[in-house]
Amino acid sequence: MANPEEPKAERLLILCVDRDNDIGRKTNTPTPIVGKKDNLDSALKLILADPEEADANTMFEAIRIYDDLQQDRTTNGVYEIATIAGSELGGVSSDRKLVSELMDVLKRFKADGLILVTDGFADEDIIPLVQSRVPVTSVRRVVVKHSESIEETAAIFSRYWKMIMEDPRYSRIVLGLPGILLISIGLLVYLGTFIRFDIYTWTAIVGLIIIGGYLLEKGYGLDRRISAALSRPYHYTISGLVTNFSLLAGFLLAGVGFYQAWIYVAANFGIEFQFPMDTNRFMDILPQIIGRMIEKSSTLVVVGVSVSLAGRSVGYLLERDSRFWRTAALVIVAAWSWFILDAVSLIILNPTFPTSGLIASTIVGIVVIVAAGLSTHFLSRRFQHILKDRVDEEKEPEKKRENSESKKVVYKKSGNNPSLDE
Repeated sequence: MANPEEPKAERLLILCVDRDNDIGRKTNTPTPIVGKKDNLDSALKLILADPEEADANTMFEAIRIYDDLQQDRTTNGVYEIATIAGSELGGVSSDRKLVSELMDVLKRFKADGLILVTDGFADEDIIPLVQSRVPVTSVRRVVVKHSESIEETAAIFSRYWKMIMEDPRYSRIVLGLPGILLISIGLLVYLGTFIRFDIYTWTAIVGLIIIGGYLLEKGYGLDRRISAALSRPYHYTISGLVTNFSLLAGFLLAGVGFYQAWIYVAANFGIEFQFPMDTNRFMDILPQIIGRMIEKSSTLVVVGVSVSLAGRSVGYLLERDSRFWRTAALVIVAAWSWFILDAVSLIILNPTFPTSGLIASTIVGIVVIVAAGLSTHFLSRRFQHILKDRVDEEKEPEKKRENSESKKVVYKKSGNNPSLDE
């Protein structure tokens, strides 16, 4: 008959954890591994497959702890050793596999406590998973020749590398942009075998254009704007066609103006893209370049902007939108800006040129802006029955919805007695 005063034997599990499943990948050994003999055989297979593997040393340490506890006569307990493994994928899938194998081990051996043996890597992730199932009485970290820091560094590097490869937000920058640069350089090298040009200069030009274009796109969110514009359903109305055509025509006119101005400047000032650049000479001719660019491009640019605004105003007129008046006033202001740009270019090209023309153009421009604003204001009041305010129409459903919601709230507060609302 058992002595009632004799303490109950403690059931202690020595658990070895291989979070990245090195033992499964390198020896094809299924886990969990329960028992001293199976753990010893598996550790020998793993150390033979990879003598530098830290998980094999962890398993040997778990076996040593098991043997020490079995030989210790001062303690009264029942001991078992087991090895569980996660997944090489890491993350949630690895944690779920560890928990599943731990539960399988606990079904075979009902443990009161647990000694956790790891290689020191990601203990802060493993301990909460184990401790929530069985109390952890001790933790033994096995570090072999700084394997902890090496594995942590390798794990961090592999995690970020996986993020770079799979996350589109980072792969576009780290992989996509250099890929475009390399393809462009390869094309330039290929063309350089047929056409004689300075490959280094053109490589620098193409690289700057690609990087600058990408920064411009991200800075102004052009990718989101373009995708939103393409996904938006279009209704091909007369007003929409007029607006889009005028916008395209204005853009082409402005582009031709800048192109002509640049060709003129490049031909007359002998501008060449060479590195290193003669900074002193460039700064000397910079005012002349700016002045000629404004002089040669201002006409077509102003015409292009005016055409775009005029087409939009016609579109508003066809839609009976009151924004027609405001856009018509902008057409007048844009057209008058040509006189100011012309005066500015003359002063930049010749600093001794009288500034009276610029002053007069600016003053008259202010008068034109005020007159256009007042005229469109009175005309919009006069013909408000013809052109409707689309902004108010868009806000009206929102106001109705807010009023209905406020009525519902008041009714709920008053309970079943609607007279309280009054």
